[in-house]
Amino acid sequence: MLNNKAITVAVLLGVLIGTAAFTFRYAEGFSYFSTDPKACMNCHIMTPQYDSWQKSSHHAVAGCVDCHLPHDFIGKYIAKAENGYHHSLAFTTQEFQEPIMIKEKNGRILQRNCVECHDDMVHELFKRNVDDPNAVNCIHCHASVGHGALPTGIGGADHGEERERKNHE
Repeated sequence: MLNNKAITVAVLLGVLIGTAAFTFRYAEGFSYFSTDPKACMNCHIMTPQYDSWQKSSHHAVAGCVDCHLPHDFIGKYIAKAENGYHHSLAFTTQEFQEPIMIKEKNGRILQRNCVECHDDMVHELFKRNVDDPNAVNCIHCHASVGHGALPTGIGGADHGEERERKNHE
């Protein structure tokens, strides 16, 4: 016969596993293992980014994961796990910046992917290292490429020129 301590541990473990399974299912957790851009819209806050991506110049050639995740297998799933954790925490606690902004680490991933896909055009700009903080940052001039103009003001008609000017004043 099991003692009370073992029963308590089993019940608590069952509740924890059940809650985790329910949350994962409710949040459509398996969709995040796909490359379907619609998975990024599981959170309503991403609707403007998804809508603008559909109208962007990259719509036919690149989805969310092509630009926002590393291209190597291990790196991609590590970044997905990190982002999933941070997104889940932010949306559960409702503590996130609006409009949403790309984080520094994810900005570096985006930069590497821009350069990787467009290497034939930009290889002269990045003879040293794409991660060099003094390197050209693609989205300074091309903020509207992946998403077009957003209602958040990101990627508007000035293509980042106004922000670039402010950064150098």
